[in-house]
Amino acid sequence: MNYTPWIIRVGANTVDGLAVVPLVVAAEFIDEPGVPRLIAVVVGVVSMVLFGYNRWYLAGRTGQSWGRKALGVRLVGDGTGRPVGVGRAALRDVAHALDVAVCYLGYLLPLVVAKRQTIADMVCRTVVVGDVPAPELAKNRA
Repeated sequence: MNYTPWIIRVGANTVDGLAVVPLVVAAEFIDEPGVPRLIAVVVGVVSMVLFGYNRWYLAGRTGQSWGRKALGVRLVGDGTGRPVGVGRAALRDVAHALDVAVCYLGYLLPLVVAKRQTIADMVCRTVVVGDVPAPELAKNRA
């Protein structure tokens, strides 16, 4: 498989992180006078829904979040080469807490690990690869 270089993964995650910007802005303005609290809450909720749709639903069903699609990579199962499903994509994001727990060093593991995986990838048995459609991956394995 064509495992994705670390810097490309960083770029894809940066693009994906843009969905959270409205949440951060809403949090800053929630107690400001003149800004209705309801507006800040609605913006925050919409931001979280967009994040979940992008990172879990899209990435789980197609292997590509907006950031991965923009940079031509996809998240797939290590053994299957196919998209991992919504639940496993969400679990992988939760498992990134392990990457953080070791002083963020888990995010640097793709620089030195053969399959360019984070701790979350290892736990969830996922890899990020160049954008090769799943049937093409299966044909190359045979």
